[in-house]
Amino acid sequence: MGNNINIVVEFLGGLDSIFDNKRSYKVEVDNEEIVTLRDLIFKYIAKELLVKPEDNYSIYIQDDTIRPGILTLINDVDWELEDELDYVLQNRDVISFTSTLHGG
Repeated sequence: MGNNINIVVEFLGGLDSIFDNKRSYKVEVDNEEIVTLRDLIFKYIAKELLVKPEDNYSIYIQDDTIRPGILTLINDVDWELEDELDYVLQNRDVISFTSTLHGG
């Protein structure tokens, strides 16, 4: 039997516009189904939180990873230092996605 873990997911820099205009979500996931950041992104965020996935998926995901121009932090640390998609989620993690791309 799996234990649930609680995670905060943040969408900043305008990304909240494709996530129902919410900047922060408190998420409880089953850590047998959602183990890595990859699982969280593809099994939960893209399916449950993304508004109009048919229109907005490509704004958030490209080539089976987070789109370039979106800074991804795990507990305020660049995900490149934390195994990126293979990072194993821990209780009370804060996962932040910040768009660095701005329209003009």
